[in-house]
Amino acid sequence: MRNQSRLGITVASVVAAALALTACGSSGDSDGGGNAEPKPAESVTWMTMLHTPTTPEADGPIQTALEEYTGTKLDIQWVPDASKDEKINAALASDSLADITSITNTSNTSVRQALKSGQFWDVEKYLKDYPNLSKIDEQTIASARVDGHLYGVPFQKPMARYGVLVRQDWLDNLGLETPHTIEELGDVAVAFATQDPDGNGQDDTTGFIDRLESFKLGFKTLAGYFGAGNNWEITDDDEVVPAFQTDEFKDAMEWYRGLYEQGAVNSEFVTMQKQNQQDAIAQGKGGIVVTGLFEAKNYMNLALSADPNTPMAWALINDITFDDVPRRILSDTGGGFGGWLAMSTTQVKDEAELKSILAFIDKLLDEEAYALMTNGIEGEHYTVDDDGVVTITDQATWEQEVQPYNSSRPSDIVTTFKSSSPYVDEGNEKIAENAEFAVVDPTQPLSSVTFDQSWSTIQQAANDAYNKYMVGQLDMDGYEDAIDALGSQGLDKMIEEFTASYAESK
Repeated sequence: MRNQSRLGITVASVVAAALALTACGSSGDSDGGGNAEPKPAESVTWMTMLHTPTTPEADGPIQTALEEYTGTKLDIQWVPDASKDEKINAALASDSLADITSITNTSNTSVRQALKSGQFWDVEKYLKDYPNLSKIDEQTIASARVDGHLYGVPFQKPMARYGVLVRQDWLDNLGLETPHTIEELGDVAVAFATQDPDGNGQDDTTGFIDRLESFKLGFKTLAGYFGAGNNWEITDDDEVVPAFQTDEFKDAMEWYRGLYEQGAVNSEFVTMQKQNQQDAIAQGKGGIVVTGLFEAKNYMNLALSADPNTPMAWALINDITFDDVPRRILSDTGGGFGGWLAMSTTQVKDEAELKSILAFIDKLLDEEAYALMTNGIEGEHYTVDDDGVVTITDQATWEQEVQPYNSSRPSDIVTTFKSSSPYVDEGNEKIAENAEFAVVDPTQPLSSVTFDQSWSTIQQAANDAYNKYMVGQLDMDGYEDAIDALGSQGLDKMIEEFTASYAESK
């Protein structure tokens, strides 16, 4: 991840860049002759996801600037994210795809079948010919392959964004040091639950504030510190097994339930929604959250809106370790992989056209295009001060004109903009550090028909068993019995199929 103190994009600079591109574009033959880069396509249709209530205008400032910068006329088909699976499945069935389709639900069974059946180009051998595409991290490429093939340009994400947020003001009030081991973290959680860290004389605080996705997010991250795998792991005997079966996962469960029994984990976590979790944190009901390191700013904003004089302060921790387990953090982004920019083999008819579309995507990975899709146009959507801090000038205009393009960026890690919030800058730094220690789900590039059909049911059953164990309705023997029962419901078949797929991939 490259840091940049100042990046100011104006309409004039974007147009100048586009003119420069046009002036030298004639030497960029689409057949890649000599050392010339392929020239971006003259026009592209693009089906992509919309995460905002309103759709930006096609002749709006961002799309216009992108077209000028890349030299490509865009026909963007915005699909509301809530209906993306339905829309993409229908397009696959009718073979009515765009040139580029943003595919972000990587476990969609219809999509994975379409990838394997030849509906999208395998692009891996072409990436080396482009200055930006050639730099995609190999782990991201590996995570994006399906049966050994790369059926689209991977959306690039940070490798691992999670960590542990701890109330720094509470640590200071109790004279405690910032925890960096599981043992220290547990001690802090108990202290927060029992020693009145906010000093109000009442027994109204706990340690961890967790929520109903604990099994898939918060606790899962904690189990990773113990050595548990990311959803699945590969044993020394090359067998692919689910993490929730392993000793490391169960050791973490025993530790976490011990804290729960001491009141150091919120008692209602198995039913708590995300919004209620955020409210509880903002209200000072707990002092530890396992979440994205970028959330500290959001928690502060919530607390400040309720009490401008809040004493809240956070320690951002990304180096928790346990015993002799090497430092690690489970990737929450699929190994830096957020889906594919997939090119239809029907719409994109030959290799020359494919190369020109890849050249367009490569241009979107330039810092100038990234800045447009992130902040907008300097002077119109944001300002940059003498310290390089980027400030959005009109939030409503930015949300209407710029924000829809955020989720369509081929990469979230092109550059980092300096923020007015120290928590944002610190979070970005620690997220970048996480990349070295990230642990990725090894089954992402593997195949299992049974997994595609039944994983959600199996995972929910394991989640239920975890919840029952945590609240004391099952002991560890009961938990193990519940997991063993899943074998005949498809889990054994998944293990067999993933193990065979792994053997074939070696």
